[in-house]
Amino acid sequence: MDLLFRGDTAELPKPSKPSKSTESPKPPEPSQASPAAPESARLPTGAPPRPDRDVVERRGPACSGWWAVLVALLALAGAGWLAWAGGFVPGRVTESLRLPGPPRPRHGFDAAGWAAVCGCWAVALVAVGGLTRGRAGSAWVLSLFGRYRGSVRRTGLVWISPLMLRRRVDVRLRHWRSEPMVAVDAQGVELRVVVLVVWQVKDTARALLTVDDHTAYLAEQVEAVTARVASRLPADSYRDPADDGGDVPTLRDAEAVGDALTRALAAECRAVGIEVFSARPTRVEYAPEVAAAMQRRQIAAIDAKHRDSVLTSVLDAVDDTVRRLTDRGLVTLDDYERKALVKDLTVAFYTARGSAVDPH
Repeated sequence: MDLLFRGDTAELPKPSKPSKSTESPKPPEPSQASPAAPESARLPTGAPPRPDRDVVERRGPACSGWWAVLVALLALAGAGWLAWAGGFVPGRVTESLRLPGPPRPRHGFDAAGWAAVCGCWAVALVAVGGLTRGRAGSAWVLSLFGRYRGSVRRTGLVWISPLMLRRRVDVRLRHWRSEPMVAVDAQGVELRVVVLVVWQVKDTARALLTVDDHTAYLAEQVEAVTARVASRLPADSYRDPADDGGDVPTLRDAEAVGDALTRALAAECRAVGIEVFSARPTRVEYAPEVAAAMQRRQIAAIDAKHRDSVLTSVLDAVDDTVRRLTDRGLVTLDDYERKALVKDLTVAFYTARGSAVDPH
């Protein structure tokens, strides 16, 4: 297909009209600029949003949760030892655990002892409070006092500072099938288009912090890009491809239209950290208000093309028949008789061909 997509726009090659002058056109000079395209062919396109360079995913502060479990156990053991050394452990508990008595009986802690016990409990609470579970296909986005601190993609038992705000983001490969969206083709005919998008969150920081809802943003951009790309091409072409020097580009070419949708959507979603792998139209239909009229037009175009092919074959058969009759000397015809014979044979052959392909 002679279809060129540049960015998110589709430019159709215009067939050149033959010049009325007998002189061959001179090729343009290398230094001369090519003539500007007509205003109807040049459609304005907005630049995609630029990504925020200050918000980029980076590795967040986290470690294995088993280290936090070990620290919590050691802190609890330290607090228990201080309680035993201070004489706070009842004698029955000491006897049941077969523990020796404290080095010197005491009836309380001084300021340093209380600070040590509180410190052990604080360490244990921080170690246990920061434990979380990292799942495959998701990531944690961390922020502290409104400032982005990093992203954690670890799996299993993970420790993250409990002071940080954690928000989970799905980073799995996902696909989304749109509802029938309203679009208008290059001829102004209203359409209903369904698009299948395969995408993934590539930058968790941008997906969560630079837009309110990245899934809603993606859905709105799919609708906008579909309407923009569909307006460049007609849904169907009722012209003969031979008249245009090749196939006429239409929205029925799912591969070419899908490539244009993918490039345009990827450019629009790059700023919010979404990577678009493919965007393919799965269904392109006329709106219910115009579907019946366009179906009649399509049937009429098919019928006209069929009749033209039948007429061409009939004329070839008539020409071959008349030439063979005259070449073999079976008949001698003047101009009037030749015209009459051609007329009769054309009517006979066309009637036979029409009855052979048209059952009614």
